[in-house]
Amino acid sequence: MTSPTINYLALAEQIKSWGQSLGFNKVGITNVNLSDHEDNLAKWLANNYHGDMHYMESHGLMRARPAELAPGALRVISVRLDYLPTDAKFAQTLQNKDKAYVSRYALGRDYHKLMRKRLKKLGQQIQDYCAELNYRPFVDSAPILERPLAEKAGLGWVGKHSLLLSKEAGSWFFIGELLVDIPLPCDQPVSENCGKCVACIKICPTNAIVEPYVVDARRCISYLTIELKEAIPLEFRPLMGNRIYGCDDCQLICPWNQYAQLSAEQDFQARHKLDQASLIELFMWNETEFLSNTEGSPIRRIGHQQWLRNIAVALGNADYSNTIVEALNQQLTIASDLVKEHINWALKQQMIKKSEITIAVNERLNARLIRSVEKGLPRDA
Repeated sequence: MTSPTINYLALAEQIKSWGQSLGFNKVGITNVNLSDHEDNLAKWLANNYHGDMHYMESHGLMRARPAELAPGALRVISVRLDYLPTDAKFAQTLQNKDKAYVSRYALGRDYHKLMRKRLKKLGQQIQDYCAELNYRPFVDSAPILERPLAEKAGLGWVGKHSLLLSKEAGSWFFIGELLVDIPLPCDQPVSENCGKCVACIKICPTNAIVEPYVVDARRCISYLTIELKEAIPLEFRPLMGNRIYGCDDCQLICPWNQYAQLSAEQDFQARHKLDQASLIELFMWNETEFLSNTEGSPIRRIGHQQWLRNIAVALGNADYSNTIVEALNQQLTIASDLVKEHINWALKQQMIKKSEITIAVNERLNARLIRSVEKGLPRDA
């Protein structure tokens, strides 16, 4: 058992100082009690809002019981790490249908290893201070409700889009946890500051936020492009636009993100020009190129086939182009059955748009012809 002579209040302040020295933008501490969230978790699972993410249900209510995950844990040290790149090119990319939109958290290197390594260092520093400490770091890597814990630790509040929000940082940040078995003093939660705002609910392209604070993952573009391994439902394909990996719409519209902090982490800056790459350019990557260009990136986890599937949908949503049709047909000859289905859908969309262009051109020509004829007629005809 840890020595009772330890000044835990002073240690808590030291932990926050160590955390900031390691690059974390904020550190908070809370207990492991999440019993208030068990009913909502059970209801969310019962509604099958987790879709094919079976890992969400495999541990039942353990997600709301951190002490079962790490026996003996008394406190959770929750950390925030800002990731917004210096030149995010939000609207510039989303409004250009020929460009690929990648969720801004995935433009750089995978945050999991970086944060876990730093959390482990933080644990070691605390252990040097009180040798009998047991600790366990988590970064989106275990059945634990991270956002409710961060909310209790005072890092922010859970917004209506279900993401954590902070007055001084918006929502463009990662969170991680260090579970420890020492009785550190707990921080106080901050008040909820969404008020009557429902901008995130209204902006969602697929209406995935089914009610405030509740997201049906099966409708979410992030789920459809990352977690879903099968064919993307037809109803959602036109709504995805050029989003090929994740979606940031609910964050982009949030008023609190005017206070978002740019990340000083070089690892979170865009790699391989993914913030401005064309859809066709990315669509032509073979598997070797995909694996090479996504090494160390969170994108790699979806694999080459899902990558092509997602881009095929985006190409179908782009304006008509002979170049796009040629690229789709070229990939069609070597594509897997999953990708072929989406390429054929995209080709159909391109042909529809070509027909619409033809009709529009003919209508303009006819209107011009009529005007020409009318100008040639006598004024009193």
